[in-house]
Amino acid sequence: MGPDARVVVIGVGNEFRRDDGVGRVVAARLLRRVEKGSLPPHTVVSACDGDPARLIGLWEGARLAVVVDAAHARPATAGRIHRIELDAERLGQASSTSSHGLGLGEAVDLARVLGRLPEHLVVYAVEGSDASMGTGLTAAVAGVVEPLADAVEGEILRHRAAWAGGGR
Repeated sequence: MGPDARVVVIGVGNEFRRDDGVGRVVAARLLRRVEKGSLPPHTVVSACDGDPARLIGLWEGARLAVVVDAAHARPATAGRIHRIELDAERLGQASSTSSHGLGLGEAVDLARVLGRLPEHLVVYAVEGSDASMGTGLTAAVAGVVEPLADAVEGEILRHRAAWAGGGR
């Protein structure tokens, strides 16, 4: 596949549960970058509630899928980002890092069984501190939105450069 291979970014979360909405906020930021032309035109940016079937449908056929989601950790460090790489060729057992009951871990497991994983899957999981009802991110999580959008953009550009150069 060449540099025009399909790339998807999926922001997972519930915008009405405070920090759980971080994936959607990052996706909205990246969508503006696509519209301005700073991201490649074949980049598809979507938001999702984390339902496994919807996640699989969004990343199916992608060479690279980047998922941004909130994560639970005990004790949590609000705003800490975890980057997890999963290659379809050497995928181990996934663990659910999502803040949702069902979600990313189950989607990866199901997609593996169905043969519908993207070639390369990168997950950015952001630790939150407040998943109560309400809108708006806490200050710690809001503070990582722009750097995280930059990291996802860099991820996309690195992969596309490698494809153009004949790499994986």
